[in-house]
Amino acid sequence: MSGDKSINTNVNSTGNGRYDNLTGLPDRKYFYELSEAGCKKIAREGGKITFLFLDLSGMKFYNHRHGFEKGDALLVSFSDLLTEFFNKESCSRFEQDHFVVCTEGTGIEEKIRSLFVRWQSMNEPGSLSVRVGIYYADKDDTDVGLACDCAKLACDTLRNTYVSAISYYDDSLQEDFDRQHYIVSNIDKAIEEKWIKVYYQPIVRAINGRVCDEEALARWIDPVNGFMSPADFIPILEESKLIYKLDLFVVDEIINKIKNIREAGLVAVPQSVNLSRTDFDSCDIVDEICQRVDKAGIGRDLLTIEITESTIGTDFEFMKKQVERFRELGFQVWMDDFGSGYSSLDVLQSLEFDLIKFDMRFAQQLDNEGNGKIILTELMRMATALGLETVCEGVEKQEHVEFLKEIGCAKLQGYYYSKPIPYEQILERYEKGIQIGFENPEESEYFETVGRINLYDLSVIATEGNDSLSRYFSNLPMAIMEIDDGKLIITRSNKSYRDYLERLTGQIVSEDSEELTAMNEERMAYFIEMLNYADTETSPIFIDERLPDKSTVHTFIRKIATNPVTGNPAVAIGILAITDDSEGITYANIARSLATDYVNLFYVDLKTEDFIEYSSNLGKEELAVERHGKDFFAAAREDAAQYLYGPDVEPFVDKFTKENVIDSLEKQGTFALTYRMVTDEEPVYVLMKAMKMSHDDGHIIIGVSNIDKQMKQRETEENTRREQMMYKRFSALAGNFICIYSVNIATEQYYECSSTEDYDEFGLAKFGEKFFDKVNEDARRMIYVDDQALIKAVLTKENVLNTIENKGVFELQYRLLINGEPQKVHLKAVRVNEEDGDKLIVGVYI
Repeated sequence: MSGDKSINTNVNSTGNGRYDNLTGLPDRKYFYELSEAGCKKIAREGGKITFLFLDLSGMKFYNHRHGFEKGDALLVSFSDLLTEFFNKESCSRFEQDHFVVCTEGTGIEEKIRSLFVRWQSMNEPGSLSVRVGIYYADKDDTDVGLACDCAKLACDTLRNTYVSAISYYDDSLQEDFDRQHYIVSNIDKAIEEKWIKVYYQPIVRAINGRVCDEEALARWIDPVNGFMSPADFIPILEESKLIYKLDLFVVDEIINKIKNIREAGLVAVPQSVNLSRTDFDSCDIVDEICQRVDKAGIGRDLLTIEITESTIGTDFEFMKKQVERFRELGFQVWMDDFGSGYSSLDVLQSLEFDLIKFDMRFAQQLDNEGNGKIILTELMRMATALGLETVCEGVEKQEHVEFLKEIGCAKLQGYYYSKPIPYEQILERYEKGIQIGFENPEESEYFETVGRINLYDLSVIATEGNDSLSRYFSNLPMAIMEIDDGKLIITRSNKSYRDYLERLTGQIVSEDSEELTAMNEERMAYFIEMLNYADTETSPIFIDERLPDKSTVHTFIRKIATNPVTGNPAVAIGILAITDDSEGITYANIARSLATDYVNLFYVDLKTEDFIEYSSNLGKEELAVERHGKDFFAAAREDAAQYLYGPDVEPFVDKFTKENVIDSLEKQGTFALTYRMVTDEEPVYVLMKAMKMSHDDGHIIIGVSNIDKQMKQRETEENTRREQMMYKRFSALAGNFICIYSVNIATEQYYECSSTEDYDEFGLAKFGEKFFDKVNEDARRMIYVDDQALIKAVLTKENVLNTIENKGVFELQYRLLINGEPQKVHLKAVRVNEEDGDKLIVGVYI
């Protein structure tokens, strides 16, 4: 290596005091002199002028662990290695563990990687890695100091990398550095000069279409760089811990806006501000905001705090206390971007929020085929059960609005209503008469109550402790109605109810609020009387209404709330069943509109066993096939042999007898049986449920619904439970594991098989999708900062599988933040073949 074409000049290199006392390498000033001459020499010989900046990663930790004497010895060893690969006059130790080299760059990367190998062999494995930044100078009179700075800039991009690595300088690095420096240096001036402006995006109450909240969003309109989006400056301000200045400025602007709105005679609705995690570290943000709001003389209920899941961070107990402080002081606190991470549900279990805001990706999935609607519907139902209001971001289409209103999403936000605009444009839109309009605050609680009801879940309109609905089918026609000055108004309705009314009255009812006028006067009067009666009752009521075609509508009604301004009551209505005494076509038509969730419906006379069947293919929305038959139970046994999954035929025949059904109906009020039907050559779980008809004890109605997803989920959970037990036993035998994961290699679905209390404190999801993406996402808050880049660089699916293929096992050592302190842990991964596919078993142990 001594033949290197690095600096070899006539400059006197033996002067006293020109060398580093520890390593004997030229000091910075002397290195500059040598390099200026060296660059000219390399250029004359047609070489490539190259500067290297080298940083030993983890030197501080090494000194702490081994002492400064050994640390100094390590630095000397590294300087000797540099001298071996380059020559002494080509190298310098600038400070601490930072070294610089000026050399001819042909084959430089291969040479550096050889240096990595030698360095690794000289030290204990994994002790210290080397980060190298490379800068190519394009002229022989280059500014050496500037060239060293550029190489350092490239090296700094590896500051979160904990394996030996190389980074090259390019113009984009300088641009990024300049932009970061500009933002950090000018944040105070940007606030003072009002380069930063606050834009407001309306949040609309779904039920009345009025603005009930507004979100404040910062935009930086710079005199030099022009318009900058939040993604351009917020991450930089967060990293530099200056974001609190921006967020407090936004609070001040909100306060001024509320004052101006009041002076303009407009309604002041709550304004929300997004807070960053570093806000809570930089100052007492709770006290700062409280003082500003109180000094301005506005209500604390007019300022809403939005906090994302990532804001909770690693210090969960600290953040929990801050959320509680805000709420105890009278501020509402919303959980923003719900569903963007896998631990959102865990956070909800431990922290109390007033509202959850669904990430815009949920709305984007509504346009795609798949389970997006089902997932969002169930999450909305969960929020309702927890007593939380909901907002869905990213609403862009009328179809989004209609679906979200039906499933009980209380508030909507997105470009369908308005993009974020400055306060001046809000006033301008009012002057032009094109503003959406604000909600009357006196009606907010009423609309909140009515709007959050899920029209796909009949149980939510039952009062606590009332189990009357357990005998009935869910997801049937539902609506919320008001009586306004003798008129019947449909405030909200689901599609099934609108189909029912269209068939019943001939009137097409839209999803939007609409007066119902197509009923004849006699029936309209009866309907209004029925709703007025429900308004006086504190408990639900059941009403059987006889129609002219001799069919009977079985209706469940409960008062929801009363509008404090108009005095109009809101009443929830659910159609439980329609029975037909005439065998006419009316019952069949209405039954089809009720049966979108059922594979089969049967109307059975228990005395004669005559029956009517309405059936559809699995997954279809319409019951299109009607069959009249006799000997119902005998026919069911014959059908079982033809349509049921083989192993389920005998148990079905044994249990589904007339005697068993009657006995269960008398004792429990219902009969239920789960089995599997065969469709498209695949077994599908269904649930048969029978109930008596309230007007006629001699008849029953039986519904068969598709529960395949629920049952398979239950099977998955049971398999998971068994495997968790197995892995816990494995953990007890194999070592001090703190967590074990099972990862499906093909899908990257994962679940946690076993974990200790220390690991549980991280609040990670017990199962989820995209395991490797999730690892990198969680690394920011659970892995020691110096090791995060190592995880990102090494713990990839491709790298893990390749390593296992070559070595049989993948191993990695890094540091977890356990109880806030870095603790060295080991990760092992092996590949196993199981019945449901190839898996990675990933274990973390101390």
